[in-house]
Order: sequence, then structure tokens, then C-alpha cells
Amino acid sequence: MSDQSPTPNENPEGAQFALQRIYVKDASFESPRSPGCFVDQWKPKVNLDLNTRHNQLDGDVFEVVLHVTITTRNEADEVMYLAEVQQAGIFLIKGLEVEALSQTLGSFCPSVLFPYVREAIDSMVLKASFPPLMLAPVNFDAIYEQSRRQREEQLQQQSDPAPVIN
Repeated sequence: MSDQSPTPNENPEGAQFALQRIYVKDASFESPRSPGCFVDQWKPKVNLDLNTRHNQLDGDVFEVVLHVTITTRNEADEVMYLAEVQQAGIFLIKGLEVEALSQTLGSFCPSVLFPYVREAIDSMVLKASFPPLMLAPVNFDAIYEQSRRQREEQLQQQSDPAPVIN
């Protein structure tokens, strides 16, 4: 039995993660060419734009927002529809080191939110009378790792002294 108290980086209760709430923060749908777009042959080009952000609400409580924009164009490169959803969640996250917290907020939480944003977009597209749009799964771990490497490279470039030219 040890009488040692935990060091500041140790959490005697271990890490804690709890989903508090999931909600739509913002949503919009535009179909600038309707009703004309419904008579065109349907050969869409779909572009997915995906971003995440987070902010600390209070202590160990964080809001994470997954922002997805879908732009669908026809063969003439005209916008058929634009669907945009900001799916948010409130998460309780305790007892994680800085890097683990960063990865949880940047990868795990968006992974939790993705099925909800996927359903919201598909529902909007169907209600607008377009064919179903089921977004393919997204590997948030790979996106987070790529973003982390890019940040490290930028920091490295900023800290490297400029070459001296004689």
C-alpha cells in the first residue's frame, strides 16, 4: 500500500469520456437551378468539404462542431444543389494528457458526429427531390494525423533560421 499522492498529470479515476448532447447547430439547402435541374440528365459531380472545430465550454466540457458542405454540379459545372450542415456535440472529457485530448477532440468526437451529419444531409437531399446521397465513411484518424504533421512542419519551418547567402 502506498501513501503517495498522485502527481499533477495523473488522474486517480482514469480518463472519462461522456457524450452530453448532439444537435444541429446550423443547416441550409439551396437548389439555384430548380426546377430546371430536374429535367437535366443526372450525372452529378459531388464535392465534399469537411471541417471541424472545438471550443472549451467549461472546465472539462467541450463543444465539437463538424461542418460539412456538399456541392453538387452538373456536366456544365452549374450548381445543382448545395447542402450544408454544422453538426455539434457537447462532450465531457477528463483525465487526458494534452496530445490525447487533442486527438479525441480532432478525431474521435468528429467520428461520433459523422453518422448524424450524414443522415441530416441525406434527408435534406431527399426532401428536395434529388436522388439519395449517402456520404462514404471518413477516416478522421488519418485526417487528424495529416493535420498534425502539417502543423509540425509549419512550426519547424518557422523555427529554422533563414539561410545566409554570401
